[in-house]
Amino acid sequence: MITIKSILCPMDFSDASKKAYRYACEFAKSMGSKLILLNVIEPRPIAADMTLNYVPLEEDLAAAAREDFVPMVDEAKAAGIDVSADVIIGIPAEVILQKTLDFDVSLVIMGSHGRTGLSRLLMGSVAEAVVRKAQVPVLIVKAQEKEFISKE
Repeated sequence: MITIKSILCPMDFSDASKKAYRYACEFAKSMGSKLILLNVIEPRPIAADMTLNYVPLEEDLAAAAREDFVPMVDEAKAAGIDVSADVIIGIPAEVILQKTLDFDVSLVIMGSHGRTGLSRLLMGSVAEAVVRKAQVPVLIVKAQEKEFISKE
């Protein structure tokens, strides 16, 4: 029998990651797994021209992400799920892969933006990097995927 002790659900609060969160909650609830929500904020290069309009600093983005996690954590806890949420500044794919090791994760459930062709080739994809390098199974949920989970 396969035991899934903990599930890592990286979140960027996109439609795809919100769907991944719903899948992660269902898996965690049905398997009695711990759910770890993670938002990774990529460091922004510092502009030489400080006259540009204000761009939120990483700390501002982290504070906003922590706020966005509150209703999600409350919802998961109300469903009886052991859940935690963390916000980390770093390179998304690298942080996600490291956290699978740090948290002894059994499964990663994450959203994909579905990039194709030249865009994927040039820009890469966090989900693609995680799928290629993770040492645990990875479930990718697409934003445009048909909704299978009931919203009871």
